[in-house]
Amino acid sequence: MTTVAGQPNAQQSRPMSARTKNIRLLSLSDQGGRPDGVQVMVHKGHAFVGHMFSNGISVIDVRDPRKPKPTAFVPMPPNTRSHHIQVHGDLLLAVNAPNVWAMQQYSQASTYSSQSMADSFEDRSQTFAAGLRTYDISNPQAPREISFMPIEGLGLNRIWWVGGRYAYISVHMEGFTDHIMAAIDVSVPERPTLAGRWWLPGMWRAGGEQETAPKGKRYAAHHSIVAGNIAYGAWRNGGLSMHDVTDPANAKPLSHFVLSPPFSGATHSPLPLPDRNLVVVADEPTAPGCADGSPHIWIFDVSVPERPIPISTLPIPEDDDFCAKGAKFGPHNLHENRPGSLAKSDLIFATYHNAGLRVYDIANAFQPKEIAFYVPPAPERIMDPRPNTPKVVQSCDVFVDAEGLIFMTDANAGLHVLQYEGA
Repeated sequence: MTTVAGQPNAQQSRPMSARTKNIRLLSLSDQGGRPDGVQVMVHKGHAFVGHMFSNGISVIDVRDPRKPKPTAFVPMPPNTRSHHIQVHGDLLLAVNAPNVWAMQQYSQASTYSSQSMADSFEDRSQTFAAGLRTYDISNPQAPREISFMPIEGLGLNRIWWVGGRYAYISVHMEGFTDHIMAAIDVSVPERPTLAGRWWLPGMWRAGGEQETAPKGKRYAAHHSIVAGNIAYGAWRNGGLSMHDVTDPANAKPLSHFVLSPPFSGATHSPLPLPDRNLVVVADEPTAPGCADGSPHIWIFDVSVPERPIPISTLPIPEDDDFCAKGAKFGPHNLHENRPGSLAKSDLIFATYHNAGLRVYDIANAFQPKEIAFYVPPAPERIMDPRPNTPKVVQSCDVFVDAEGLIFMTDANAGLHVLQYEGA
């Protein structure tokens, strides 16, 4: 079902406290009174935003990027979030999983980061939907649901799909300690089916595997991005994996590089740059206020897929005392160079929680440099229902369209439409 967004005035004036270098604000939308957002995709002049807390998907008309207009809100079942989405052609794929924050399953980020999902998500008394939901968006202002593929377990976290037969998901299925990787055959969108799955050793509890994650860590797939026949996977506390998915039903492991320990953070986002034999990998902070150190964005040389080699890290922002600001400080998502979007192998766009958006020049992969940033002002209100949440931006995701317009979401502060003005 699709409903018209509740508040027609989506533009807000920009407070003077925003900080920027080489990036200009074009507009700010509160997404129809739902300023919380995670993954954003722009397609046919419309931004599709999956929400962190609001249990649904917003559609914003951005054909005039200076005047974004919320046009629809697609609600999910109770206690169900669809924070990650994929859009291609006339289809939208959305995750369904329990909204753990709104359900107060986790009041502390440290608990979420230190225990497997199967062990820490104990209260199943509240209903939620778990699976893959598919929509027809031939009319982008009126998404129409065409299928739902249920999953026995806690559902999906993220998807990678750029058209074609297979969508690649991270998903918790019954019998596993946490999210694993899987391929879904979406060649018939009305009837998606499981095509294959793979995981790190020790995650298949029902199969008798002994857990291999260090104590106080969780091996959990965040997501994969597929380039060519290789799936580049990011695993919380499990680092970077590479699998040959020529046959997704029989994914073959090529390599596995663990970053934590010794380094801090939970590996979150991969970005393969196949024309340079590189992969950019972002580690997310697991605790507020730099309590777990300062995670990195890494550059790996993957010329030999069986032997990935870390060659550099991107500069950590130093233009403010971000550790003292509160909430999380560190990398989150990367612009993914999707078909139809801006695809650069020497320019990296990364959200950085309370440090906003960061832009890096990696033409010299051994000496990357920050060339631009945009740090939004503090949000006017907090959507995050967890207790004692500070009024601090937590920039979530970024999408850069083919013309170079930047669309950035925040957990509380709305959708920012930005223009990169060069170094």
